[in-house]
Amino acid sequence: MSRGEDENASPTADPKELRTEFLGSQIGGESVISYSYTDLPWKLVAWDIKYFFIFAWSLPWIVWPVRPCDGGHFDELSFTPENIWCMFIHGLLVVLQLAFILALPLALVLPVYLFIGALVVFFTVNWLLCCCLNGKGIIFESDPKYAPALEEHSHEQWIFLNGVAVGEAWLKSNINRLALTFKRPVIGVHNRTTGIIFDVVECLIQRNFGYATKDIRQAYKIVKEKLYNPQYTKVVFILHSQGGIEGGLVLDWLLQELPQDLLAKLEVYTFGNAANHFNNPHRHVRSQQEERAHPDTRTLVPEVPITESPVEMKPPSLRRRSSSPSARIPSDRPQPLTLATSDLKTQPQRTYTVPANDRALSHVEHYAHTTDFVALWGLLHFVTNKRASAQMPRFIGRVFRRVSSRGGHQFSQHYLNGMFPLARNAEGEFIGCAETNEFMESAVEVAEKGTEKEDLREGFENSWAMLELAGEPDSAIPSEVAVHGSFYGSFHGAERRSPDGIVRVKHLSRLWLYRNGRSPPEISRGLIRGITF
Repeated sequence: MSRGEDENASPTADPKELRTEFLGSQIGGESVISYSYTDLPWKLVAWDIKYFFIFAWSLPWIVWPVRPCDGGHFDELSFTPENIWCMFIHGLLVVLQLAFILALPLALVLPVYLFIGALVVFFTVNWLLCCCLNGKGIIFESDPKYAPALEEHSHEQWIFLNGVAVGEAWLKSNINRLALTFKRPVIGVHNRTTGIIFDVVECLIQRNFGYATKDIRQAYKIVKEKLYNPQYTKVVFILHSQGGIEGGLVLDWLLQELPQDLLAKLEVYTFGNAANHFNNPHRHVRSQQEERAHPDTRTLVPEVPITESPVEMKPPSLRRRSSSPSARIPSDRPQPLTLATSDLKTQPQRTYTVPANDRALSHVEHYAHTTDFVALWGLLHFVTNKRASAQMPRFIGRVFRRVSSRGGHQFSQHYLNGMFPLARNAEGEFIGCAETNEFMESAVEVAEKGTEKEDLREGFENSWAMLELAGEPDSAIPSEVAVHGSFYGSFHGAERRSPDGIVRVKHLSRLWLYRNGRSPPEISRGLIRGITF
């Protein structure tokens, strides 16, 4: 496929050119790697500089391909007046900052007063140019015309934290694109730009020195307030690029401070994540030990009705378990879980086999392109790279690693257009997320795991999005699936099942279940892997 073609309209695309690899979340504990994000900052900076040049071949894909612009005015590189202005200012900043860096050796020969004067002039001009991009605000809300506030979503709060080189115009475009895609209002926390080159320097400082800039502190304040607000039972935190570094620091603070029941409200989804770690620990050591020992074992939980209701489900009623031999649990499987009850005698329950987890945060998913420099330098490097020491930065969350000729870094133009493309009505107006696309329909392949031990990554069957497939009494998903390149199971029956038995991205992606105002099925957080409350 050429770079200019619309991949969503090419059902016969070369499978070697367009494919998606899935990595189950790292489980935690011992591993093998050469350095950790807790090492000395100068050492981390040295490693980052080294890998910057190793992955430098992919730098053009930060903006490439510049066409097509399937998202219209939402796309960062489309020719709208706002976008042309932003690209012009960024061009000036790149030239100015490169000249500044090349001129730094002159500081050794210039008189001190001239050097200080030159610094003042340079940073004043740089600040004025950035003001043309950033505006005055730091908190923005999506336009109601794309997603008005609805009662069925009043218990949710969606928050977006942007990445490198994003000014006010691009941030507003990003949150409006998210609002149109998922039909929910979105709050945008502005990670203000200082120019592309200086933003990269800021990334090095943030992820290696743990320095929290104003926007990180603001994002932390907002997320914390929403989690404490009893109105919200769900807070969805979406991060892009440098926003992955900043969001990771926010999560580190939240994990230190907040009660577990508040953390359980939080879901995190990242695109082109630039972070060097991403924490989401198990709540109990027993669940971590069991998952390490049996990463592909599915969890037995009480019957949970499948529904598209956006309202958080009430705990399922207690039912007697069937006495038939087929319903009995093998002795080598985990015992069925029960709901906590203080005023009722707990009776044995009918159980289905569905995925469940025991993490502090309810869901974490990462989406990345294999040609995206930022993702290679961040997420994909720390998830898959081979190491040689006994310490490793944990990078928790399921990873969808996409191989595509359109795999750039821009949030709307490359990630959302490729993974959550928009649909148009007869008049050509955008009406929401397309109900099918090549990425979501692509078969999922097993990705490389580096030198990690086999039990350090959870099995794909433990994806929460598989609840729709595995949570039904007539589900034919086998308890063990042999994996040879792609996931194959025996799915049949209901329309939601894959007719050809291939596990596709849409079967594993929880974020996909939110499109166009939908909501994924919920399950009580009291139901966890191998633990009975």
